[in-house]
Amino acid sequence: MPVVPPPSPDHAALPAGLTPAARQQPLHWRQWLGLAIVVTGGVVGTWQIWQWIAGQPVVLSALLGGSAAALATALGTLPVMLSQRISERTQDTMFGFGAGVMLAACSFSLIIPGINASRAAGAGAWEAGGTMGAAILLGALVLLLMERLLPHEHFIKGVEGQTSRTLRRTWLFVFAIALHNLPEGLAIGVGYASGDAMRASALTTGIAIQDVPEGLVVAVALLAAGYKRWLAVGLGMASGLVEPIGAVAGAAVVSYSVSLLPWGLGFAAGAMLFVISHEIIPESHRKGHEAWATGGLMLGFVIMMVLDTALG
Repeated sequence: MPVVPPPSPDHAALPAGLTPAARQQPLHWRQWLGLAIVVTGGVVGTWQIWQWIAGQPVVLSALLGGSAAALATALGTLPVMLSQRISERTQDTMFGFGAGVMLAACSFSLIIPGINASRAAGAGAWEAGGTMGAAILLGALVLLLMERLLPHEHFIKGVEGQTSRTLRRTWLFVFAIALHNLPEGLAIGVGYASGDAMRASALTTGIAIQDVPEGLVVAVALLAAGYKRWLAVGLGMASGLVEPIGAVAGAAVVSYSVSLLPWGLGFAAGAMLFVISHEIIPESHRKGHEAWATGGLMLGFVIMMVLDTALG
């Protein structure tokens, strides 16, 4: 005599004539309703933020500047759709070029204007220098803490930070890219909040110029790490989205109080200096192309210096 298996718990708990699919149907619609609420809230929140930004000319200029830098990053990734790869020597040269641009931006567009702003507010020479020094160290410290707490993966060095087995390598790269681009966005935002539109434009132009090869290097590195071509390009483009966010945040905070301007400029400079020393230069010197990376750094520094002098 065949043994009839007992009903499953799902079937046993259902009223007669009600199938498991029918029982799950209300939950399905609740999920859609929750998603609709979240999307609606996001749209409304985004619109309100845009209304606030549109009423703040400085923040709006910072958003446009950060968006220009993000667009430059996106443009830099496009050649990956046509070419398989670029040489490691070229990659390291581009890394060096980006480091040179950022180094000159720290010096001529952030630190020196920060000292001048502090002196204009009535600070003495020692006080102005001490304020900028403290702000620079604070910016580097915050980036160091983020670098320690956020899991991320270098293109060559590998995984760093507090890792989790549930994190995929894609997100580790995304965190690394965000750590790299956030100081650039902050610098753009603080630059516009300083009130010197010409100097801020020079800073934005320099960062945008170095973002083109940077976007290319990021996409090529992701492709070489085994990512599909479309995903490498997509993540490379998305890496620039941190910059307008950082630009808006930097401009909003500094615009709140003029006394925060030297601190904002120094903070952005410290964050960028940390990225240059801790991320970019080591990455460009690990494959034996130190001379090419150094040459790229020198060229990037000079180009940014000329731009700052001519436009600022």
